[in-house]
Amino acid sequence: MVAVIGVLLLGLVAGCGGGVGARPWAAAVCEALTPWRSEITSLNRRAQQQMTAETTPAQAKENLLRLVSGAEAASETARAKVVAAGTPAVPGGGRAARAFVDSLTAVRDAYHRARESLRGLETAEPKIFYDGVRAVMERLNTEYARTSPDTSSLDSPELERAFDEVPECR
Repeated sequence: MVAVIGVLLLGLVAGCGGGVGARPWAAAVCEALTPWRSEITSLNRRAQQQMTAETTPAQAKENLLRLVSGAEAASETARAKVVAAGTPAVPGGGRAARAFVDSLTAVRDAYHRARESLRGLETAEPKIFYDGVRAVMERLNTEYARTSPDTSSLDSPELERAFDEVPECR
């Protein structure tokens, strides 16, 4: 799932025009992404541990619900911060900002759907429960992979340079 971050950053290197300079915008976006990426990485690690831990299905369900809820909340926080960053004042800046917000929205929504699916799983039969969990997580991974913006039409040397140069993105 961390690979999604790289794809999202690629989606940022384009735009349409807007209000803030490329460097301040890139810095604000990276400041939004850094804690989000750390949280998602941590949550993914804990989810993997939950899948292999010796717990009851009810305990595993509770823990997994907490994890995907945390990922959903972290994604919404990052999305809101990117929205607050505004639009970079470069050609294609509007497209870049929208692509990033749309990607984070899709990630947030994928976690929401996973949470609702996990909530619906019965825990009485461990094998059925864990098969359901695997299906939910596979669907989450598939949805995550589809959240990448189409970067083929996005091209902004100003944003590329800004993301390469601002310390917040290193």
